[in-house]
Amino acid sequence: MKIFALLVFISFAGFAQNNYNLIPLPKEVIPQTGQFVVKKSTTIGYSHTEFAPVANLLQEYLQGASSFPISAKATKSAVIQFSQNANLGDEAYTLQISSKKIAIQAKTGKGAFYALQTLLQLMPAQVYAGSPLTGSISIPNVSIKDEPRFSYRGLMLDVGRYYYPVASVKRFIDLMAIYKMNTFHWHLTEDQGWRIEIKKYPLLTSISSVRKESMLGHYKDQKYDGKPHGGFYTQEEVKDIVAYATKKYIEVIPEIEMPGHSQAVLAGYPQFGANADKLYQVKTKWGVSDDVLFPREETFTFLEDVLTEVMALFPGQYIHIGGDECPKTQWKESRFCQDLIKKLGLKDEHELQSYFIRRIDKFVTSKGKKLLGWDEILEGGLSPNAMVMSWRGTKGGIEAAKQNHDVVMSPNSYFYLDYYQADPKTEPVAIGGLLPLSKCYSFEPNLPELTAEEAKHVVGIQANIWTEYISNIAYAEYMTYPRALALSEVAWSTKESKNYADFKRRLTGHLPAMDALKINYSKAFLAQP
Repeated sequence: MKIFALLVFISFAGFAQNNYNLIPLPKEVIPQTGQFVVKKSTTIGYSHTEFAPVANLLQEYLQGASSFPISAKATKSAVIQFSQNANLGDEAYTLQISSKKIAIQAKTGKGAFYALQTLLQLMPAQVYAGSPLTGSISIPNVSIKDEPRFSYRGLMLDVGRYYYPVASVKRFIDLMAIYKMNTFHWHLTEDQGWRIEIKKYPLLTSISSVRKESMLGHYKDQKYDGKPHGGFYTQEEVKDIVAYATKKYIEVIPEIEMPGHSQAVLAGYPQFGANADKLYQVKTKWGVSDDVLFPREETFTFLEDVLTEVMALFPGQYIHIGGDECPKTQWKESRFCQDLIKKLGLKDEHELQSYFIRRIDKFVTSKGKKLLGWDEILEGGLSPNAMVMSWRGTKGGIEAAKQNHDVVMSPNSYFYLDYYQADPKTEPVAIGGLLPLSKCYSFEPNLPELTAEEAKHVVGIQANIWTEYISNIAYAEYMTYPRALALSEVAWSTKESKNYADFKRRLTGHLPAMDALKINYSKAFLAQP
């Protein structure tokens, strides 16, 4: 009899997962009969002030879709009630929908916010559009218990290649929040442009933020548009974006590249490179520049000054310093660098880069922050609290976890969203590669090379939007969605529940909501297995 009951539960759970079109899939979904209908008598209440912003946000959605007033207030007895449950995790929630009441429990506002995102996905898609529905707002009865698998669920936006206006950055954050992603990695500096105001070094914005032209078409075409491209975020704009993201329970991690990817810096401040007399220009060609920062004391002073201003703008714990793709040609040809290698007892230029990263790591740590970098930073030893982002496959992440460093898995073959998502003949120009939705979804963050204890250091996953070929938010959305939804589910949902066919069915059913949100998503996955 117990076996029969278990089979019935599994059957109902499977039915729920296939028909509610929820993304990411909650940990437990138990269907109920009937539905809840929003009426004139519907009220929204919250038991703690921490839940007030979420309750007010729900009120805005319901009010926008209703022809009658909806209120939200502090109470413990509303029809839609947010209540605190101290026994839940920080990002966990429960959602009980019956024909008479909707009960949401969470420990924190963050958990309540994620419950809201699930609740909205259960409503008619037009709720997202912000205009009154012709019929009633009905919500299927269901019982949901949910919490994320990983604590880090991220997307990176590269604004170094193309500056994105503040409104576009906020739009990017808006969509992340809907799908329970919680980390926005903001790639702010590149060879092709510097995008953040540093008051102590004004040439970074007057010179380093503007390139004279950009590449047209594909790299192999070697054509240029002849139009200057520039832009940067003032410190006040940065504060505004960080505050905006915080309201959506998203942490913003800034990236300031070093010692490579720094030609734009040298355009304004050549003294930090190989030749103080050289007339550097912000790089116009895509790819990696041989012009890199030199490990002189004045360079470290410059970087510490920059990072001091950056850290004051970003309250989160991590500062990303890049550390990847640093050509060593100029260091090999430099008498200063070769003398420094001998003085420090280093083996070669690779160890010199490790020395560079350790210096910055020590400074960041001294300021109460934690250093984060691409997996190249692992090569020379790091402070115990530094975190590694594994992009060259998973090898670097595996090595970092074995050394007891926290790891974010971001392998290019699964999560570089600038890759084509279908046959290049049918797609807008992109950097290359082929990364269909199904491959994104197939990634498994916990790898067999890791022991159970080592696997605990894998804190999450991230997808990256490199923008050499992505000059505006509409194209960025096309390249990001729906592939970011695969990341969302892999990072949030249980390993045991992963099923691409089921995910694809739910995603197809969720498309009306994406249409209501006016997401410029790709439909390529519909024609793919």
